[in-house]
Amino acid sequence: MLRAAVGSLAEPLDWMAGYHFGWCSATGQPIEGVQGKALRPALTFAASTACGGTVEQAVHAAAAVELLHNFSLVHDDVMDADPFRHGRPTVWRIWGETNATLLGDALQALALGVLSDGAPEEVTAEAVIRLARATVTLCRGQYEDCAFETRSSVSVDEYLSMAAGKTGALLGCACALGALCAGADHAVVSAMHTFGNELGLVFQLVDDAIDIWGDPAVTGKPAHSDLIHRKQSFPVVCALASGTGPGRELARLYHARQPMTAARAARAADLIEEAGGRQRTVVRAATALRAALDALPPGLAAGDLTALAHLVAHRDR
Repeated sequence: MLRAAVGSLAEPLDWMAGYHFGWCSATGQPIEGVQGKALRPALTFAASTACGGTVEQAVHAAAAVELLHNFSLVHDDVMDADPFRHGRPTVWRIWGETNATLLGDALQALALGVLSDGAPEEVTAEAVIRLARATVTLCRGQYEDCAFETRSSVSVDEYLSMAAGKTGALLGCACALGALCAGADHAVVSAMHTFGNELGLVFQLVDDAIDIWGDPAVTGKPAHSDLIHRKQSFPVVCALASGTGPGRELARLYHARQPMTAARAARAADLIEEAGGRQRTVVRAATALRAALDALPPGLAAGDLTALAHLVAHRDR
């Protein structure tokens, strides 16, 4: 379904998208590339089966959330000027910022089209509305994430609100759409949304930690990318608010006029850990994981959802 949807785009958007997904080279030749985690469609399928539905009922919704997720990734790479994704040059590096932005726009529109064409007829309107609202919330979270880069301080609560929009909104939508396509009642659909939203926070916190302490050979991302861009990720926010010596040194590094070189970023990573930022991130992620699992209604066949939740919490890329 996903490949068929992408293939419906006009050239060269179709092979630009195929390149981004890891299916082909920059000239459109099929390859066996490194692909994304496909977590969001997996959650949609798992939510559908947990509610007594089938994979077939949820396939259009799963494709839609993955398309929307990749719209955000293509735009995110442009906004962050990230040169690589999964170890390959990003779309904007090859085709330019303007064309990458257009591709992201096309993927967003395609997501809504796929969902409206294939969701069960009785829930199509609600499904499309949920995906559209998730898009608006995602964009709000992305705006806040970018705005944080120009601020001297960000509170923990502000960070959590941003993460709920940037990451939680689409994971919540993915789970809600799976339940909706399975014919679940309003209470169950709402609970699934809560599960996904809390899991989104887990995902974002783990992502923040991986960016600082992960192995670039595993993640496929440049080392300390967030720190080089002086992003206010959760470990950074916690360290800056710690009132410790390492936290104050980190503040001087973050507020200095000199470029954040690789060596300075490596020092910043050490300071964040010394100030307790890494430990606080681990603890908060564990709290969000418990909240996600507690949101699952009793009586559902939620084994796959539980397994995915633990996979998110313990991933290394």
